[in-house]
Amino acid sequence: MRPGAAASRDGGTSRSVGAARAVGEECALTSVAAGDTYEGDTYDGDVYEGDSYEREEPVEVPRLWHVTLSVSGGEAPLKEVRRGLEQLAHDHPFLLTSRYANDHAEIRYWEEARDLHDAAAVALRLWGEHRQTAKLPPWEIVGLEVIDRETYHHRVAEGYGPLPATPVGVHPF
Repeated sequence: MRPGAAASRDGGTSRSVGAARAVGEECALTSVAAGDTYEGDTYDGDVYEGDSYEREEPVEVPRLWHVTLSVSGGEAPLKEVRRGLEQLAHDHPFLLTSRYANDHAEIRYWEEARDLHDAAAVALRLWGEHRQTAKLPPWEIVGLEVIDRETYHHRVAEGYGPLPATPVGVHPF
């Protein structure tokens, strides 16, 4: 029996909820991958060596994601909103276009990320992390759309969805 584990009725080991781990005892952490990335990932019977499972990890290639971030809040002078968005675009040249009014704005750009979760996480941090350095209004994020490149181009070709980000730059609504 390993330190800190109590014997169970069936002879195995278990730990009661909230039981302290013994000094020096390590907790094994595992992760579970989800999605289509692991197609054909099956046990073939001869990949175990000792107690470890050896697997060749799939190579994940970054993809392009089109991000539309919408923010809004109390009214701010238009000149300050424009200057803040221009500073954000200068600090981060990946921004395609920003549209703004005195109480809301929309930022559109391409993000390179492993998956949608990573692209969304970066987008959700963008406004807050750069609010002070770019002197952006203290608005909150009220909308987020993240779509892959193929979906973006399909929507544009079909005549619906986000319009192509032209003209590039910072513009009033």
